[in-house]
Amino acid sequence: MSITTKETLAWLVLSFKTTNPAKPTKFIFEEAVDVWLRRWSGQYQHEIAAAYVINRRAVNQVLKGITHAGSKDEAAQRTGRTA
Repeated sequence: MSITTKETLAWLVLSFKTTNPAKPTKFIFEEAVDVWLRRWSGQYQHEIAAAYVINRRAVNQVLKGITHAGSKDEAAQRTGRTA
């Protein structure tokens, strides 16, 4: 039984997809709240991004209020801090 190049390629693609799941590109609201809590505790943006295995841009967009509006207020409410 001979294995063709096409079969080998199909196996490699399938193997890659199952062993390397897609990385998230956006935060959910709860994670965005946690971004604020981590930032206020002194973590840098690149450290927060590394903890979530996500691009620094996603962290920056949360901190600039571009995504997940209200996450800063929610984080402030949880800590008793004024936003």
